[in-house]
Amino acid sequence: MKKGILGGFLALAVTACAPSAEEGVTRAEGLSGEVNLYSSRHYDTDLALYEDFTEQTGVKVNLIEADADALIERIQSESEFTQADLLITVDAGRLWRAEEAGVLAPVNSEVLAERLPAYLRHPDGLWFGLSTRARVIIYDKAQGEPAGLENYADLADPAYRGDICIRSSSNIYNISLLSSIIANDGADAAEAWATGVVANFARDPQGNDTAQIESVAAGECRIAVVNTYYLARFAGGDDEQKALFDKLGVIFPDQDGNGTHINVSGAGLVKGAPNEANAIAFLEYLTSESAQRYFADGNNEYPAVDGLDANSAVEALGPFKPDTLNAAQIGSNQAQAVQIFDRAGWN
Repeated sequence: MKKGILGGFLALAVTACAPSAEEGVTRAEGLSGEVNLYSSRHYDTDLALYEDFTEQTGVKVNLIEADADALIERIQSESEFTQADLLITVDAGRLWRAEEAGVLAPVNSEVLAERLPAYLRHPDGLWFGLSTRARVIIYDKAQGEPAGLENYADLADPAYRGDICIRSSSNIYNISLLSSIIANDGADAAEAWATGVVANFARDPQGNDTAQIESVAAGECRIAVVNTYYLARFAGGDDEQKALFDKLGVIFPDQDGNGTHINVSGAGLVKGAPNEANAIAFLEYLTSESAQRYFADGNNEYPAVDGLDANSAVEALGPFKPDTLNAAQIGSNQAQAVQIFDRAGWN
């Protein structure tokens, strides 16, 4: 999918008849017109999801894609003249930034309240989680499973000096992880953890999660921290990718404590949305079983709706207990997390 489309809308499929409520679009009756999405999700399968909504409702989906921060700035600059109906992001931190920027409006939907667990909904209805990814620890099977490595806190143990590869501190996934540690354990514990992990780096932080997977599989580092959907891509990929995946062990951290940290892909209604009714109907559609299957099967994410399974490649990673810390708390600790990373020397 083409990235960075800021100059105009990409219009998707147009016409169809409305479905029954059982198909997931509960506000479909009488819908027409369009809905305008500002999205930082850059996944080809999302296009199929948008087309499915159009087929079910007759509402045309218009899409602008860019980095979430750029989209938030655009909505702010457009002010009351914005054409944005929904902002879609890939992390709780960006949802919080949109909240802080004052660009989101509350939604009161019984459908969303019933389908989504409380920790995947903003307390005031400013945004809603649509899918999740777990941030897990991987290790090089050839070097053996690291003894005693069960929790995020263990990554700071001097026993793993020189063993860890990870992304930079500017990465939103790492910022959100540290934000959750601040919320769960306090700022002092979070700073001690970050300092300890820096001391255990095998190399300076670099690359994305794919790079961490490849480095561990190659034996360049013993341990890394990655999102599950990257692992599932390797597990369900070509022969070369599967061979790399087979070299890895996977640990879901903190199963005896708060649970494994998850990242939330979510959306919020934009304040002053010109197509508010269509936007809310689209939000509700995104929590329907058909839409959740697009997230699960198309991008190896965990469905946000309780009772729905992920795809086989993700399920094969194993069951786990997620951290049910509300994503709003993760976002609110972002600034402090960045300061801690800086003091720890996590580049």
